[in-house]
Amino acid sequence: MTIEIGPVDPFDDATVDAWWTVYAAALRADRADDAVLWSLEETRQELQQASAVFERHVFLARLDGRPVGAAGLGLPLKDNLHLADIAVYVAPEARRAGVGSALLAELETRAIARSRRTFLAETSWAASASADGTGHPGVEFGRRHGYALALGDRESVLDLPVAEDLLDRLAEGTPDDGYVLRSWTGPVPEDIVTGWAELSSSLDTEAPMGDLDIEAATPDVAEIRESEELVAAQGRTSFCVVALSSDGEVAAYSQLVVSGDDSSAYQWGTLVRRKDRGHRLGMRVKLENLRRLQQELPRTPRVVTYNAESNEHMLAVNVALGFRPSGRLAELQKRIG
Repeated sequence: MTIEIGPVDPFDDATVDAWWTVYAAALRADRADDAVLWSLEETRQELQQASAVFERHVFLARLDGRPVGAAGLGLPLKDNLHLADIAVYVAPEARRAGVGSALLAELETRAIARSRRTFLAETSWAASASADGTGHPGVEFGRRHGYALALGDRESVLDLPVAEDLLDRLAEGTPDDGYVLRSWTGPVPEDIVTGWAELSSSLDTEAPMGDLDIEAATPDVAEIRESEELVAAQGRTSFCVVALSSDGEVAAYSQLVVSGDDSSAYQWGTLVRRKDRGHRLGMRVKLENLRRLQQELPRTPRVVTYNAESNEHMLAVNVALGFRPSGRLAELQKRIG
């Protein structure tokens, strides 16, 4: 058997289609109908975007001429220049034939050539399985190649609509403490975007991060605008809420992004500024965003979210809203040098 690996031109539709078909088959083999994946067109738009903050490369592996492996290498260009995001997918019928190992070696070699010393990867499995992923193909593959579980996440799903009386009960007792909620659909307003960038850039270090070797990001309005351009190109809709303190600063935010292809909503981030915690702001911004989502896109079937298993506060907020566990996700890490 001969394994051939080649780069994918993001503007070559046939090759991108082949790449996505392998990616989708690999995820569905492990999660069936519970698999969470980007649609083909969402993937195509991301690969074609000329990004100033993130460099993307994808590769297709063929076994005796048949597409059976897909891989991605992501390189941050602004912050965390020691990192490389690694993704490897193998079609179920081609597993244990050396395809995954060959793809991983290709990605790691390229990452090392770019002076990256920490590799990050993800894999998911059923909520009913063990929390450490023992026995799961993705976790065991990573362990064999030096990747350790750095952070365990819970995947949760909220079936919509949420009853208005439940939203009302959860909102009861909200303190009259001077915070004002402001919401919108689409790009962040100009008068808020700097505060939004400052708070959202701290998500990776303010939220529980386990053993992940991730440094604080630099607030960057241009990066926010670039992300919004991709959301629009993908046909997605962004719902945002902020809590503004009495001096007008962004004290908390929450963002839901709805796919135009599968109609599901995805929780991208919820964070309360450290000095503003203890005012139920996390619950308040999530409630407001859910109300608006249900009013503006009432046919949205569900919300999907991920939280660190150690993030007890946010997990409690989600459970109160009605989220149920739907899977587990491992954030794997390998350090070299």
